[in-house]
Amino acid sequence: GSVCAVLDREELSEQKRRELLTDVRNDAEWLIRMVENLLSITRIENGEAKISKTPEAAEEVAAETVAKFKKRFPNIKVTVKVPEIVLFVPMDAVLIEQVLFNFLENAVIHGKTTDEISLAVESKKDHAIFSVTDNGRGISSETLPHLFTDYFDSNRRSYSYEKRNMGIGLSVCQTIVKAHGGTVFAKNIPNGGAQFVFTLPLERKVD
Repeated sequence: GSVCAVLDREELSEQKRRELLTDVRNDAEWLIRMVENLLSITRIENGEAKISKTPEAAEEVAAETVAKFKKRFPNIKVTVKVPEIVLFVPMDAVLIEQVLFNFLENAVIHGKTTDEISLAVESKKDHAIFSVTDNGRGISSETLPHLFTDYFDSNRRSYSYEKRNMGIGLSVCQTIVKAHGGTVFAKNIPNGGAQFVFTLPLERKVD
């Protein structure tokens, strides 16, 4: 969209053109990192590599993800809840941001009626817990067992895996989380909507 604006709209100011081209550069750099990380995930699945983790502030990762999401879905209300004390979580930030983004994106694309999403982070014992909750239509009973697999039936709509989905797929999300030593699951919530949750281990404190 930014490239088309620069090419087609001659009335744009030089400053606006630079802003749009900066966005293009940033997104291109992000895409390069994402492709590199997905190649790493492929190697992880084959037992050839491991995730490189560094302590990252969970609130910054959440904020960066929501900022990217709002660029694509500006009309969706997103609330973020994080601990009052900064929570540092060992992770590959780019990969975890992509997991969160994919959950947010799925909430809109597959939730159909979603107009509000909540992203929450909390810590329990030795794990950080990330959750994305929406007020959409929820997950069908036939789809729920297949959410984190490469399942796709062209004769049915799948909540988790559509060919036109620009996300990296929930099966890859699961691979990323497992590579971090965490777990992932999804469920429907009582008042309607779906919730996706994953955990990441925290560094154990040594006395």
